[in-house]
Amino acid sequence: MSEPILQVNGLKRHFNVGRGQVLRAVDGVTFEIRKGETLGLVGESGCGKSTIGRTIIRLYDATAGEVLFKGRNVHQMNRKEMRQFNREMQMIFQDPYASLNPRMMVGDIIGEGLDIHGLASGKERRKRIVSLLETVGLTAEHANRYPYEFSGGQRQRVGIARALAIEPEFIIADEPISALDVSIRAQVVNLMKRLQRERGLTYLFIAHDLAMVKHISDNIGVMYLGSLVEKASSQRLHENPLHPYTEALLSAIPIPDPQVEKERQRIILSGEIPSPISPPSGCRFRTRCPKAMPECALLEPELREVEPNHFVACHLYH
Repeated sequence: MSEPILQVNGLKRHFNVGRGQVLRAVDGVTFEIRKGETLGLVGESGCGKSTIGRTIIRLYDATAGEVLFKGRNVHQMNRKEMRQFNREMQMIFQDPYASLNPRMMVGDIIGEGLDIHGLASGKERRKRIVSLLETVGLTAEHANRYPYEFSGGQRQRVGIARALAIEPEFIIADEPISALDVSIRAQVVNLMKRLQRERGLTYLFIAHDLAMVKHISDNIGVMYLGSLVEKASSQRLHENPLHPYTEALLSAIPIPDPQVEKERQRIILSGEIPSPISPPSGCRFRTRCPKAMPECALLEPELREVEPNHFVACHLYH
C-alpha cells in the first residue's frame, strides 16, 4: 500500500466564545488518506466537519494535535513551504454564491492562482483558463461574465476550475453539493470523479448526504459532536455499520424499492445534539443512543480497529 499523503493525529480546534467558555468544535480526531483515494467525512450540521477541513488547509490554527502533508507538519511550515503547500492543496467551498468575488470576471477568478504563483501570462494564461472552463463543462465565452450571471451549479463548476488552476494534488471539498439543486448534485459529483481519474487527485469530501458520499468515497468517516465515531471502507460501512449513530444515519436514506422501504425499520434519535461548549461526559452520543449503558457516562470510548480497516468508538465493541 502507498504511504498516506495526509495524516491527521489527535487534531483539536477549540474556540473561545467569551465568559470563559470554550467551544470544542474538533476534539481529538485522527485519520489518514492515501494518494488517489477519497475520504468522505459525514455527520450532522455543527459536528466539526468543515472546521477539520479549514484547519487542515490552515485557514484555522490547530489548538492541539498535528496535520502532516507528505510527512511535513502543516502548522510548522515557514513562508516558502506554505507557498508550495498552497499549490499542492486547494479547497472547494460550500457556498458557490459567497465564495466567488462578485466584482471579478470568471476568467480572472480562475486565473488568480496562475498570477500569484507565476504559472502563466498573456496568451498562455488565456489558453489555460479556457481549457479549465471546458474541463468543468463551461465554454470560453463564460470567462468574460460575472458570477451573478451563472446558476448555482455553474458557479460551483467555476469554483472547481479555480481549485484545479494551479494543478494541486489534494483537494478539500467542503460540502460542494449542499447548496445545489438535487438534479445538479450528481453532475458535480460525477465531474469530480472524472477529474480524479484523469488527474490522480486525492479528496477529502465533506458532506452530510451519506448516499452521495458512498458514490464518491473509498473510505468514510462518521463524525458526531467534534469526534470521529466510526471509520471504514464505503462498502463495509453501508453493509455493516457498527456505531448506533451510523446505523441511525443509514436508516434515514430512502431505498428505491417500495416493498423494502415499507418493511425496514427507521431509527429515530431522541433529543437534540448537545452543545459542543458542554458535551456530555463519557460517550458524547449516549444522551441520544438507544443502546446506552451505565459505563457510557463514565468513560469516553476510544476509536479502535475492531475489524480489518474498520474503526469504531463504542463501548459495545471494547
